Amino acid sequence: MSAKPHADATIRDWAQVRRLLAVRLDAMGDVLMTTPALHAAKASCPERHVTLLTSAGGAEAARLAPDVDDVIVYDAPWVKATTNRARAGLDRRMIRRLAGARFDGAVIFTVYSQNPLPAALLCYLADIPRRLAHCRENPYQLLTDWIPEHEPDGGVRHEVERQLDLVAAVGWHASERRMRIAVPAAAAARVEERLAALGLGARARWAVLHPGATAPSRRYPLERFATVVRTLASRHGWRFVLTGSRDEIPLLERLRAEAPGRAVPLGGELAFAELAALIARAPLLISNNTGPVHIAAAVGTPVVDLYALTNPQHTPWLVPSRVLFRDVPCAPCYRSVCPERHHLCLAGIAPQQVVDAALELTRAERRPTPRRSDVVPVRPRPGAEAAHAPVVEGTQ
Repeated sequence: MSAKPHADATIRDWAQVRRLLAVRLDAMGDVLMTTPALHAAKASCPERHVTLLTSAGGAEAARLAPDVDDVIVYDAPWVKATTNRARAGLDRRMIRRLAGARFDGAVIFTVYSQNPLPAALLCYLADIPRRLAHCRENPYQLLTDWIPEHEPDGGVRHEVERQLDLVAAVGWHASERRMRIAVPAAAAARVEERLAALGLGARARWAVLHPGATAPSRRYPLERFATVVRTLASRHGWRFVLTGSRDEIPLLERLRAEAPGRAVPLGGELAFAELAALIARAPLLISNNTGPVHIAAAVGTPVVDLYALTNPQHTPWLVPSRVLFRDVPCAPCYRSVCPERHHLCLAGIAPQQVVDAALELTRAERRPTPRRSDVVPVRPRPGAEAAHAPVVEGTQ
């Protein structure tokens, strides 16, 4: 796509796409980080109908994305989280369903460590005439338009920027680059009622704390989270709403025991829309680097992000934040379990650092001048070209 006449023709072809299949087969946070690119697709042609093909987990976020018209759930066999299946009947049915929808084009969104070609083959077999993705190798006929993959050796972009650059290659742009989510009014009302019953009104000092993550490598040690809760509760009068999955209820109960009467666990009690409403209403989120961090970015809530250095491109996007980690020579490792067994990128963060970051962000929010949309310039860790969080704090 380097020659200008070819590039112009490509842009003209994609401008004609009215029925678009966007493919993002990852988790909820990945879908949220794709919403600016989906907005660019829609803003470039308001008549364009956007269908998102995504995982069951990603679909929860997709249904609240304002630029998504339809959602198709597909747990692809080439995605790590998908349960093993012995037969390909489900996949053959999906090909027939996509073919029947008569899409004009498909954009395949991936992280740089993923191969887009299985999804490209799916779209090819469904007779979708235009197919776009980043790709490390020549895809030949599987992609009609491909952007050569240069990450990570050529530098790493934030995940949001990566997907915006992909659709920009076919002429789709939008002035709004923030992540986008629409919190349903009914969910917001239910959360507001619950907060009122807990005494967490406008003048209360409180935060949402999300101590879990799907990967053990991305979990800040529980005993250190407990110190954070005790310190902010006893010394600063804070209260906490603890969130997590049903499986994480024992973890939340242990944190509640650290500050009796100051922490309320809601493990497994909130639907996705209610979790989004809760984070939107919260003065602050304290969390491991997982889906709720990206919800916070989408709704504009400041966040303290305990950032495991498993990858460099998923920091909070365009929201006041403090990204805390300890720099380690083994980063990024891309692993679900710490291969060195020391977990120092997270275990090396002192609880007082988390406390200080929380106090700093909430003080900034109470000042009259800054807004949640204000962004503080990045101070990246050495060698991390894509640490796009507003403020990054590391410990050497």
